[in-house]
This record gives sequence, C-alpha cells and structure tokens, in this order.
Amino acid sequence: MAFRKAVKGTALIGGGAIATVFGLSQFSQYRNKHGALVEVQAAEVVPVKNQLPTREQQILALQTNSEFDVIVIGGGATGCGCALDAATRGLKTALLERYDFSSGTSSRSTKLIHGGVRYLQKAIMKLDFEQYRMVKEALEERAHLLQSAPHLSAPLPIMLPIYKWWQLPYYWVGIKLYDLVAGSQCLKRSYVLTKSRALELFPMLRKDKLVGAIVYYDGQHNDARMNLAIALTAARYGAATANYAEVRGLLKSTDPASGKLRVCGVRCRDVLTGKEFDVRAKCVINATGPFTDSVRKMDDEEVPNICQPSAGVHIVMPGYYSPDNMGLLDPATSDGRVIFFLPWEKMTIAGTTDSPTDVTSHPIPTEEDINFILSEVRNYLGADVEVRRGDVLAAWSGIRPLVTDPNSKDTQSISRNHVVTISDSGLVTIAGGKWTTYRAMARDTIDAAIQEHNLKAGSSKTMGLRLEGGQDWSPTLYIRLVQDYGLESEVAQHLASTYGDKAFEVAKIAQVTGKRWPIVGKRLVSEFPYIEAEVVYGVKEYARTAVDIISRRTRLAFLNVQAAEEALPRIVDIMGKELNWSEQKKKEELETARKFLYYEMGYKVKTDQLTDSSEISLVPSDIERYKKRFHMFDKDKKGFITILDVQRVLESISVQIAENTLHEILNEVDLNKNGQVELNEFLQLPTSMPTAFNRTIQGMQR
Repeated sequence: MAFRKAVKGTALIGGGAIATVFGLSQFSQYRNKHGALVEVQAAEVVPVKNQLPTREQQILALQTNSEFDVIVIGGGATGCGCALDAATRGLKTALLERYDFSSGTSSRSTKLIHGGVRYLQKAIMKLDFEQYRMVKEALEERAHLLQSAPHLSAPLPIMLPIYKWWQLPYYWVGIKLYDLVAGSQCLKRSYVLTKSRALELFPMLRKDKLVGAIVYYDGQHNDARMNLAIALTAARYGAATANYAEVRGLLKSTDPASGKLRVCGVRCRDVLTGKEFDVRAKCVINATGPFTDSVRKMDDEEVPNICQPSAGVHIVMPGYYSPDNMGLLDPATSDGRVIFFLPWEKMTIAGTTDSPTDVTSHPIPTEEDINFILSEVRNYLGADVEVRRGDVLAAWSGIRPLVTDPNSKDTQSISRNHVVTISDSGLVTIAGGKWTTYRAMARDTIDAAIQEHNLKAGSSKTMGLRLEGGQDWSPTLYIRLVQDYGLESEVAQHLASTYGDKAFEVAKIAQVTGKRWPIVGKRLVSEFPYIEAEVVYGVKEYARTAVDIISRRTRLAFLNVQAAEEALPRIVDIMGKELNWSEQKKKEELETARKFLYYEMGYKVKTDQLTDSSEISLVPSDIERYKKRFHMFDKDKKGFITILDVQRVLESISVQIAENTLHEILNEVDLNKNGQVELNEFLQLPTSMPTAFNRTIQGMQR
C-alpha cells in the first residue's frame, strides 16, 4: 500500500515540472528547422555503387580526382557521418582516416544509443535550455539510429533500483520526463516495479533495503560495426573512402577575391605503402574527435584549444552477471559519477569512469579504474554473487572529445553539445557531441560547409536512410542462413545481427566443416560464433591489420582478450593469404596485435594483478620444465588449463587422482577464480600441491 501511495503521490510532486518540459518540448519541435518533414526525402536517394570499391580503387580515386567538393578528416562516427551526408547530397566527397574506421573513441563507448538521463536532470535542475535541447535532439536521433540499422541496434530496458522511499517519486518524475521529452519517439513507456518483481527480472540484485525499481528504455548497438556501416554506406554513395590515409598537412592557396590564404586540400600519406600525394578540395572538414585541436593547429599554430579530453574506462565480465535483456543504472556512485551495467554480445559490460586525460592514439585502462567499477558493481549485486577481479575478461579506455566550458571545474559538468566552427582560412571543424547525435552533427557541419564555401547542394537527405546491411534485414533472416547454408543457429544469428542482409555474402564464402553439422562455418574460437569467413569478408570491408579484425570487424578483443589472442594465429594466416603477406609481415602483425591486447584491452593489468599477488619460488631450470608440462596439459593451446585437461593427461599415463582432490589443488592456485589455470598460476603448483601429485607431475615426460 505504501509503495502505491508513493507512486501516486509522485504525480502531484512532478506535475509542474512535467507541464513545463512539455511546453518546452513543443516549442523546440516548432523551432527545429531540421524537422523530420524536411528530411523524409532520404528514401529517394539511390546508391551509385552496388559493388563496394576496393581500398586500392579508393586510393586511386583520391590520387586522380582533380578536386573534391569536400574532404573529411577523421573516420569515426562523426567523420563518416559527414562523408555520408555530403555524398548523399551529391557532393564529390573524400574521407581520410589515419588508422582504421572507428579505431578511436567511436569503438570504445558504453554501446548505448541514448538521450542522456543525467543531462536532462542537469537541464531541469539548472534551468539550462541548451542542455535540454541537446537531450531532445539526442532522443530524436536515437529513434533514427535504431531505424537506420535495425540489425545492429535494438531497444534495451534499463533498471534503476530504488533503496530509499523518498527516491521513488524523485526518480519516477525524472524518468517520466525523459519519456515525455521523447514524445512520439519514445521507445517504450517506463514503469515501476515492486521489490519482488524487480528481483524476478534481475535476480542478481542486492535484496536488502530494496524498495522497488523503475525501468526505462534506451537503445543499444554494436558501435564499431555501426561506424563501419556508415563508412561503407558513404562509399556506396560515391565517397572516396580510405582508412590508413594520414593527413600530414593542409594545403592553402590565395583567394583572388580577398587576397587571403584559404585551405584548399590536404597532403595525404598512404600509411600502408608510405606514398604521399596531394588531395584538393573546395572545403576541408576536421572531424577528428580528441585530435580536433591538432588539426586546427595545422591551420593556425596559435589557435587556442577548444576540446578537453576525458577518459572513460569500461570492463567486460561474463554474461551471468546480468540478465540477457535487462540493464542496470547506478545513478549516483560513491564519487558522483554514473555507472551502467549492461548485457552486450552475451557478456556484461560495466562503465564508465570520467576523468581528465592527455590525448593519445592508444589509451590504456588502469587497475585503479577497473577496481572502481568493480567496487560500484559490488554495491548493487547480492551478497551471494561474488564479484571477482579475475572475471574481467577485457577492459578498455576511450577518450571523449568534450567541448571545453571555461566556467567548468571538472569534466563531469561539461555537456557533450557539439559546436561547428570555421577558421579564417575556411577550415570547418566539428567538435564535441556524442555518438547518438552523429547524424545531426554531420548535417549541421555540411550545412555550414555549403554556406561558407558556396557549394551547390540541397538539404540533408540522411533522415530515414538505411545503412549498410539494413535494407532487407528482418528478425528471421538468420533462419534462411541456417536452412540455405547449413550454419549453426548461433552463428547464423550472429551473422544476421552483424552484417544484416550482407550476411549471405559471408555465408557464401564460409568453408565446409567436414562434419555432419554444421555443414559450413569454421569457428575462430569454440566459445564465440565468429567464423573464418568473416576474416576474408573483413578484408573486403577494408580491414588491413589483425587488430582491425579482432577489435572492429569482429568484437572478440572487446569480449575476451584471451580468446582474441587464441584466434590471432589463424586470423593472421587467413589475412596473409588474402593480402599476400610475407612470413615476416605475419610475425609483425602477430606482435602488434598481441601488444594491442596487452596494453589497450586490459591484458597487462590482468597479468600484473596475477603477478603481484603471487610468489614464484622456482629456479629458472624448474620454470622451463614446468612450462613444458603446462603446454603438455594445454594440448589445444588455449593459454590456460582446466580440470578436464589435467584429467585427460593423467588418464593417458594411467594415473588416478580423486576429482575432489584435483579440484582443490587447482582451485588453490587459480588466483582469479575463473576455473582456468594460466601459466603464472600453474607455476605455483610445486609449493601448493600434495607430495603424491608432485611426484606424478615431476615424473611426466618432457
């Protein structure tokens, strides 16, 4: 009864605020000159290229075109969005990315497509209309993004657990305002749950003092694949789109009318061949995210910085930490930040932190940030759920390009509103913003470019435009893949949700397994649905390094660094055949990819944590012997051994040890308690195992 009264009483508390926001919502819709009615013409645009050009053809187009209308620097979500917007308006467009598409911030997000609940809270508390408009725009763009690539995105319910009675009306008003601001674009209406119902839907939740919960809806997507879909769609619409094309400097010429120097192109370097060449254009757009200021300083060394970078760390844990289709929001962490705890790709993603950082191409997650996230997760999960450091399967840091507010004391209070600036020499810069609003940011940028450089083009045509793979996708498409090609159901579902209607192209090149079932589709690693054919297809999607495959064409590195390392040799072999790599090149790719996993995806902090918490008391000769025995157990070269591996070897040499005893021995050295004994842990066995087992191991053949 008290629960119902609290909910009913909320209507009185929040009525005035709801009415106010409703009025602002209608006013904003009236003022928005880029409304949906203006942009529904996107469906009329027809791609000019059915066959995706090769990277070599794209580089040739950059070298041979006398002048483009627009050059976009930066292959993240915003840069690719600018290229797509320009190309669909009929502008001759070039897109240049120094590394791979989505290699930076755009692949390292929280994977949410959202308006920003916390930004709406700030807008209301501070009566900040600009912040409100950002949320309103983001919610409109959220709906577009879910519709433009339905295979890569979907609505996700997110639970806000309530542990104090007074918080129920407070958060209920806020979430209802979020629904209201979304208007007709609201995904699904939020609702209140009783304690028992909340625990039924999220059984891992901490039970003591739980009052109830509120569930609201936002979107979720595969961010790197979404970014790539935007780039590939731009290429199909005629944009000369090239990754590993580094801008070394800006070209300038004197404007005969004004006598001033104007940007007229870029000096470009093909990173893969080392060849440099000039690419000329009427307009150059800087969409480089955290590197915005470095490009601006190519234009004017004295220009002040406009971006303040902020690092956000995320971790990935096993799927059993969260329900399959319910996320969790911690609205107020111990230091005032927000933590999301979300199901993603059958795993659980948790984050993010928010702290000032230096700009780097290779951000590294720290043990401090990882432990902070784990600590916050523990606060919301039940006592019977042991949150273990060893269950962190991957971790990464992404750099947000926040727009600097000179009145702000810390990055948490900085809005991610975007700004478009134009320098005296005509360089157009798009800075700030967020993933969800990439299309609106691109629209505003191209509008500014057209006006500044007198380009001949109409209004934006990207509203309602389907991205690569989304045109003929349906929720049941995977069934055809199973029936027509003999793929495993899990693999077929993965291909359909990754490539959309292009999944058939992947299935066509899938290798025969030689088994009764599945007929085709050899997995790269047994526990994930990625298959070898995806590596071949990834090369067609402009993948040129092993890191491109493990992190952005597949998401293996973001899901499990050990599985990614296990798959690397086969990935490099396949890419080597496709790209004619030498043996030396293969070795270099393996080394580079392992370094990427070690530093940027959390392998190092995990290894350091294991090493710091253990003592290895063996002399070098003993270490080598035990390494050989470890590899004898690890017959499948997984990088770890399980109790089944040990039992198999012991049976082969006719040795019997009780399963309980064996389990106790291995559990003692399994420092991260994940059921897998890695080499560092295996080296603890001599000091922890019983004498009988010690003699057995010592007596094994080398």
